[in-house]
Amino acid sequence: MTKIVDLFAGIGGIRLGFEQAFEDAKCVFTSEIDKHAIITYQANFNGAEVNGDITTIEESHIPEHDILLAGFPCQPFSQAGLKKGFSDTRGTLFFDIERILKYRKPKAFLLENVKQLKGHDKGNTLKTILDHLHGIGYKNTKYEVLKARDFGIPQNRERIYIVGFLDENIKFDFPNPLNKKTRVGDILEDNVDDKYTISDRLWSGHKRRKLENKKNGKGFGYGLFNKSSEYTNTLSARYYKDGSEILIEQKGKNPRKITPIEAKRLQGFPEDFKIPVSNTQAYKQFGNSVCVPVIYAIASNIRKALNTKN
Repeated sequence: MTKIVDLFAGIGGIRLGFEQAFEDAKCVFTSEIDKHAIITYQANFNGAEVNGDITTIEESHIPEHDILLAGFPCQPFSQAGLKKGFSDTRGTLFFDIERILKYRKPKAFLLENVKQLKGHDKGNTLKTILDHLHGIGYKNTKYEVLKARDFGIPQNRERIYIVGFLDENIKFDFPNPLNKKTRVGDILEDNVDDKYTISDRLWSGHKRRKLENKKNGKGFGYGLFNKSSEYTNTLSARYYKDGSEILIEQKGKNPRKITPIEAKRLQGFPEDFKIPVSNTQAYKQFGNSVCVPVIYAIASNIRKALNTKN
């Protein structure tokens, strides 16, 4: 049995990828504070017990485990945020991961964050994280920025992944990109309700902002795609607001937003993954989640690395 803990769990995307890769995986502890995410998590993981705020939980109350998983909050490092890093209290949630690793000393861990973490504060933030991990015994630690579109999903989503092992002799490599072309049409539903078509007013606003931003040398605007497009922009947690980053062309009418089911597919979640919340919450949850096939590929290589050593 491979025991895992799922911190900052969201809707369980990291856990899902690990359970796909480790047939003997057993999640022994979950932490998440968002009440809507917890509803989705419990709907898909047999009503699993979800503990609340990790900052209030003593490390001694975390069960022993083999692998720690944590998609720790990325707002302090993201392009959309103010890039405060460790000066933002959410940035210090890394230190809750650190204290648990230090106390429980699992064999391995996987941390996930936005790619901007790599260059944040001229690389000093990432260096601080790695120095702390090395200092508590995880000298065998690697990081890599991986793209969802390299793993069979038609989304240009880039995230940084940090993998570490307690045993310095374990050899781990990040997965290589799959030799597989992606196509947005593969995630699109056939018959979509007109309620997803954006209004004339919103469409005019998108076009106006794109022109203004272009004049001002900014890249922000809307992203328009069709079924033949190779991939979309990154799905974000703010998608519910106006859908600007991913709009789907429609013949004879305004573009439309993707549906929650399409958002689910765009993150590589299985078809039977339940969406028991409102559309607004679903967009937030999938936008905040991970691309499951990327996690599966990393987890598979972690499994091989641990098994080779054993």
